[in-house]
Amino acid sequence: MPVIAVSSLSMIAETAVRLKSREMISLLSEGQHFHRPAVISAARHLLLGVNDISDEQDGLIAPQELHVRKIIDFAREWDQGSPLLVHCWFGVSRSPAAALIAALAVKPELDDLDLAQVLRKASPQASPNTRLIAIGDQLLGRGGKLIQAAQAINRGVEYEGEKPFSFTF
Repeated sequence: MPVIAVSSLSMIAETAVRLKSREMISLLSEGQHFHRPAVISAARHLLLGVNDISDEQDGLIAPQELHVRKIIDFAREWDQGSPLLVHCWFGVSRSPAAALIAALAVKPELDDLDLAQVLRKASPQASPNTRLIAIGDQLLGRGGKLIQAAQAINRGVEYEGEKPFSFTF
């Protein structure tokens, strides 16, 4: 069964090595510099310059359809032989949303609510970015089910620090 791991930026190297990940999606502010862990192939690293916002704001990059299409396409090319690592700054909003989208891109037969509940069990503080979720719902043809599932698990608990997590689906 496939595994997706979610991490903060500061813990990606440790998480990638511990889980033996070879592929990674990064969702960070445009121009934010960091070192890709050596165990992640440059050819299998998707870097998206996007801010953690749900509405357009001057000077910031809101998630767009192009970003979500890239997540979907990347996930569909994932070999699933090792966990897919998805990260953002804290591992709380953008990366959990991208993880849900990637899981549904790989296994469209999954039940959205069941998947969201698996995410919630893995991370009490995950609060998937609503804009990414809405765009993912549309592009994956979920008919509102992904949006409803994300709403059903509500926002996560207050941020308690960096806590990478993974889930099997």
